[in-house]
Amino acid sequence: MIENSEFDKKSLKLIQGKSADWSELAKDCVCFANGKGGTIAIGIENDMDNPNASQKITDALVEKVNKTIPQKTVGVAISASKETASNGGEYIKLQIFRSQQVIASTTDGKYYIRVADDCKPIMPDELTRVAAEKQAFNWEEKIVRKLQLNEVDIVKYNEFIKDVKTSNRVSNFVKEMSIEELCDFYFLSKEGVLTNLGVLWLGKRNDRAQLHYAPSVQFIKYDENENKVNKIVWDDFRLNPKELLTEIISLSDWRESIEISDGLFRKNIPNYDIEIIRELIANALVHQVYSMRGDIFINLFSDRLEIHSPGLLPLGVTPNNIISKSVYRNTHLAKVFYDLQLMEKEGSGYDKVYELLLFNGKPEPIVEEWDDRVVVTIKKNIINKEVVRLMSKVNEDFPLKQKEIIALGLIAQNTSISSIVLSKKLSIRNDDALKYWINGLLKHDIILSKGKTKATEYYVNPKLLKQLDFKGKTDLKNIETHRLEQLILEDLKVYQPCSIGDIHERIGKEINKKKIKRQLDKMIESAVIKGAGDNRWRKYEIIS
Repeated sequence: MIENSEFDKKSLKLIQGKSADWSELAKDCVCFANGKGGTIAIGIENDMDNPNASQKITDALVEKVNKTIPQKTVGVAISASKETASNGGEYIKLQIFRSQQVIASTTDGKYYIRVADDCKPIMPDELTRVAAEKQAFNWEEKIVRKLQLNEVDIVKYNEFIKDVKTSNRVSNFVKEMSIEELCDFYFLSKEGVLTNLGVLWLGKRNDRAQLHYAPSVQFIKYDENENKVNKIVWDDFRLNPKELLTEIISLSDWRESIEISDGLFRKNIPNYDIEIIRELIANALVHQVYSMRGDIFINLFSDRLEIHSPGLLPLGVTPNNIISKSVYRNTHLAKVFYDLQLMEKEGSGYDKVYELLLFNGKPEPIVEEWDDRVVVTIKKNIINKEVVRLMSKVNEDFPLKQKEIIALGLIAQNTSISSIVLSKKLSIRNDDALKYWINGLLKHDIILSKGKTKATEYYVNPKLLKQLDFKGKTDLKNIETHRLEQLILEDLKVYQPCSIGDIHERIGKEINKKKIKRQLDKMIESAVIKGAGDNRWRKYEIIS
């Protein structure tokens, strides 16, 4: 039982005894109500999957939950019940329903929202955005025009049924449903009437055109001088999302590649991997704000690909944490895409994009949030062809997990990288979480580390590089401390007294400035050098 955006575990102490904190539970309920709704299992500790086998829950306590939470919240609907776990222990299953019309709050006027497994406060300037997001989240299930199931596009209807029946991601229980039940299950219809999502996927062209707003996509290709050389527009509403995705990824422009040597063989690296294109376009379609007008732009330049999606990122997701956060704006559309194998996984899919880019020696994607859109940029050029050889060889000898491929790619491209920088790139908050990304690499001696705590640095094992005859760029990022001390001393002999900025400029910009600062501090402690002045005016010189 893993905590996520729709599930949480709480100790029974939260609502019993002297340490009971009903306000904290109310806050958590507000979080779920402003998100997608969810369940809190009260009586199961964070590190456990089941309650204590002897634990019993009284009916009075369940009733107290049902009575107290509505008294401490506004706009929150709940249902608490007693459940029995597989080991016989009892716990309270607290179901929180999504607040569809209002922004839920505590009775003292505080607002929160659930993001992944965290409860985040909503700042005053974000309330308008949350209200707009609620309209976007509700768009799929709304019924604007009362179209019956017999009014669908029969070709799209039959194709959808066939896709569901043949998908290995759909359970047999779902496959055995009647056609009407299947459409209701995927929220394409309600009691035989098409929802917005149903019109988008199964509707006829004219019905889809009347949606507010069906997706429109523009593909624009530019030459080296950024002049338009080709333009394709999908704005006639004849295609549903699957057909639209299929046409886009079938463009001949994605077939261009570069050939690099790999020992006795040659290896073709696509300029833009078709799986990356699929994930990014699927992500743009799944997370589009369908309650606002705006085209998806696919801009192909000579050196990069830009995908512009109308609307901002879902609340709680930022360009910095997009690799680790999954917040669905169109939950049911995401479910259809996933079940029909049109996207890698439910969520953002950016971990797959990172994996493919870094495996092929390319930089990670650049995600930017503009005033009215999200722009994702993918660079065409390979940073280092030797990194491609390294990634291929390591993956052959040590089948790596997705997280390990991403971490190794970042480390290899940077020669050496500190734990702080690596954690920031991976949107990780603590060292325990970082272990899941690099423990396998350390275990097999693919990477090595030096330093402790925040000063820890990771680098590819030199023995492995030697075995591969790795011809990567030689630099000073991984310089040993005693050699760094000699470099600093040689510099000070000529230029003393001087600042750390001047020293950094002369001995090597690729060396982390914090690393130089730590070495200077150690040299002062050892009475090798002395420093005078504070902060930016501090100067260093050798003690005579």
